[in-house]
Amino acid sequence: MKKTLLHDRLSALADPIRTRILLVLERHELTVSELRTVLQLPQSTVSRHLKVLADAAWIGSREDGTSNRYRLDTKGLDAGTKRLWSAVRGEAEQLPAARWDAERVAGVLADRHTRSQAFFASSAAQWDKLRGELFGVRTELFALVGLLDERAQVGDLGCGTGQLAEVMAPFVSRVIAVDESAAMLKAARARLAALENVELSEGSLETLPIEDGALDLAVVSLVLHYVADPAAVLAEIRRTLRPTGGRLLLVDMLPHDHAEYRQTMGHVWLGFDPTQLRDWALQAGFRSIRHHALPAAPLAKGPTLFTAVLST
Repeated sequence: MKKTLLHDRLSALADPIRTRILLVLERHELTVSELRTVLQLPQSTVSRHLKVLADAAWIGSREDGTSNRYRLDTKGLDAGTKRLWSAVRGEAEQLPAARWDAERVAGVLADRHTRSQAFFASSAAQWDKLRGELFGVRTELFALVGLLDERAQVGDLGCGTGQLAEVMAPFVSRVIAVDESAAMLKAARARLAALENVELSEGSLETLPIEDGALDLAVVSLVLHYVADPAAVLAEIRRTLRPTGGRLLLVDMLPHDHAEYRQTMGHVWLGFDPTQLRDWALQAGFRSIRHHALPAAPLAKGPTLFTAVLST
């Protein structure tokens, strides 16, 4: 692996635009297009600065469909470079441009969220059929085997039309089903009306309407790829789980190249790499994670799914 000397990295910071980029990428993984919006610069200029930072080993990237997402991962920096960045960051954060960049980042993340919500608002009536066509109708049942306890307080987070809550409710003490889409919750209320131990709440995964430590088990099925900041969502879910022995069950897609899902279904993430998911989980305070690819249903048309169990 090519070694990059400290003075090479220092040289890469000579342009204030590049320090602005690093400030943003330390907190969020963004595409070139999103960085262009944040920095208010031409895409060619952003790309040129990203190349300088990448050549100096300040940033890394990963493919996500037809795009690349860039991130500054400070854990991967050596001690000298961390000290350098700490000094530069302290100065850069005081610049007016840095505050403006932070405001525009919030807008970029909100735009990701808006695209997802627009899809849900228009698709509630067809959601069960669409999920069945993509992944098979028994997907959640594979993931839930052996996880249910009759005394459990369970959160169905991003519950959609209530399909999972309907499956779990007869076998647990209580289900708190949360979704941000009014259309999805309307469909869920109709489906779950006869189940007395299901509580429906409107709310986002970023700010769940659930008390600290209230849940024994949380389930997030085919939802995480819609959120702007998965790491923040995992931390928020961790807050709602009991401190010891709580579990989060995730079902989502492995990395895939169906870039059209961004436009047709409002997906923000094109699947999740197991290593990245593990890093996010540990940062969020989970003690361990077990990750397994799921067998594809015979008629499923969508990407390969995985299940991950995160424990407190």
